[in-house]
Amino acid sequence: MKTVLPIFVFIDACGWEIIKDRPFARALAPERRKLRSVFGYSSACVPSILAGRWPAEHRNWCYFVYDPKHSPFRSLRALRWLPSALTSRRFFRRRLSQLLKAHLKFRGYFDLYNIPFRHISLFDFSEKKSPLQPGGMNRGPNIFDHLVAHDIRYHVSEPILGERANLDRLLEDIRQEEIDFAFLYWPDLDGLLHRVGNTSPEIPAKLDAYEPWLEQLMATAREHYGEVKLTILSDHGMANCDRLLDLKAKIEPLGLRMGEDYAVVYDSTMARFWFFNDRARQAVTACLATVPEGRILPDSELKELGALFPDRYFGEMIFLVDEGVLIVPSHMGERPIRAMHGYHPDAPHSYASLLTNYADVPEEITAIPHVYQLMTAQAEEAAARNHAAEVAVSVA
Repeated sequence: MKTVLPIFVFIDACGWEIIKDRPFARALAPERRKLRSVFGYSSACVPSILAGRWPAEHRNWCYFVYDPKHSPFRSLRALRWLPSALTSRRFFRRRLSQLLKAHLKFRGYFDLYNIPFRHISLFDFSEKKSPLQPGGMNRGPNIFDHLVAHDIRYHVSEPILGERANLDRLLEDIRQEEIDFAFLYWPDLDGLLHRVGNTSPEIPAKLDAYEPWLEQLMATAREHYGEVKLTILSDHGMANCDRLLDLKAKIEPLGLRMGEDYAVVYDSTMARFWFFNDRARQAVTACLATVPEGRILPDSELKELGALFPDRYFGEMIFLVDEGVLIVPSHMGERPIRAMHGYHPDAPHSYASLLTNYADVPEEITAIPHVYQLMTAQAEEAAARNHAAEVAVSVA
């Protein structure tokens, strides 16, 4: 039996508002607090947890960026002649994304979503590496770089395998008693919340389904490690979408030419603009000022949120909608979904959660990038204690 194992179970979108009044995991992880998320989607939140830094520092924020010089999608422009009844179908986009990811050798998450093929050569994709691997950040190290540098043996999930398969892989590594740190990634709650919303009875049912898995995980770990430190965390919550905003219908009548006067990515909760002349900037700014469902974020606020990029790589102007508003149609999809995240971090349903079976979580752990401090400290402590125990056994 080894001495200690820290296990971090990451449940995507298991926000504070979702679990605060539910009994989920209370017996296993009774210490609970809410954490402020970061501004952005999972493409920003997950890297911020794994790197312990803010998006402006690690440069993983939104997926699509205006960068025609480096666009890997030029060949896809030919698909603009296909009927939209085909090219807008989710099955078609998902299958093409899978083929393209393999061809381009992208290692992280990749999806073409709903970017029009007539404009796709204007854009690059910002996450070509996997944040769940060493060297996976756009800038700087992550937790796995830290573990490798300190020769700490670890387990990390492979999202493509699915939740149960990843749990089984971790259980096997635990039985081998060869790891000093574990990071288990369960993403399916996020997709369910998008489909059914945060008040659906399917949500507590999904949480209930996680309970026996967590119990099995802890029981197995305690058979092989004298102490098991469990941390259950999320990256954000999920807000129901009760209002729809067709922002494209307000911008496109302005008479501006996409790719010549401006470029834009319509995400689900924000629109990110790049401008190529003053006329376009003034026209879009004036138009957005008349949209009551959102507002343009000033640089001062973006800086406070850790999402101000001086080179404007992710957009020169960021228009963010209010919680509960969904931009649709957007470059993320043509049809409404029931719930979404990516609102302001101070919106009620943006807050993430942190659940532990230990009480000594420092008070300064108040936002999701701070979880990195817990991971590095616990991994280093576990490696040192486990090594000391191994040395003592060998000497005896």
